[in-house]
Amino acid sequence: VKSAFLYGTIDEEVYVMQPLGFQDLAFLAKVYKVEKAMYGLHQAPRAWYGTLSKYLLKNGFQRGTIDQTLFIRRQREDFILVQVYVDDIIFGSSNLQLCREFEALMYKKFQMSAMGKDGTRKDVDLHLYRSMIGSLMYLTASRPDIMFSVYACARHQVTPKECHLHAVKRIFQYLKGHPKLGLWYPKVSPFDLVAFSDSDYGGASQDHKSTTGG
Repeated sequence: VKSAFLYGTIDEEVYVMQPLGFQDLAFLAKVYKVEKAMYGLHQAPRAWYGTLSKYLLKNGFQRGTIDQTLFIRRQREDFILVQVYVDDIIFGSSNLQLCREFEALMYKKFQMSAMGKDGTRKDVDLHLYRSMIGSLMYLTASRPDIMFSVYACARHQVTPKECHLHAVKRIFQYLKGHPKLGLWYPKVSPFDLVAFSDSDYGGASQDHKSTTGG
């Protein structure tokens, strides 16, 4: 589920400072009142879980007795199981139609992205793939906008497939279309480096490896 926490609402009063780049010059002394469960709030995970569970229960699901993140719905002799882990959802059913109905149900309420079917699994030239990754890795020093994509493609340097090579070519196409983007460090500006990262549980579609946040 995309931006899952923002679907939840919080009961407590929470205020935040106006973020850099988004200040209202007419009200610099004011702060924002938070209405949605923003990422970073300790209330956010529970608020999101409350929103999702309420929606599932409303649509005929039952919550697991032991595992509160497991939801079950029975239809005659068939059933569907829905396992929730924060904003990741895995579901399976004894009837394919129930899976399709659940997917449609979720798309009505939330913005989601599905893993989809596995692409072509044909091997590609190992030397070519590693050479392309090496060139992109060198370029990330001045083009941080491609760093995440290159990092994802670099995971597959042992047994690259056609789908991985296609993704690498997409990066080169992006670079060709945006040749003048880069880092600029003016002399008079202070060098205050700020970085953000987000965790992702089992986000890799092929090996389900996780990414640690910080």
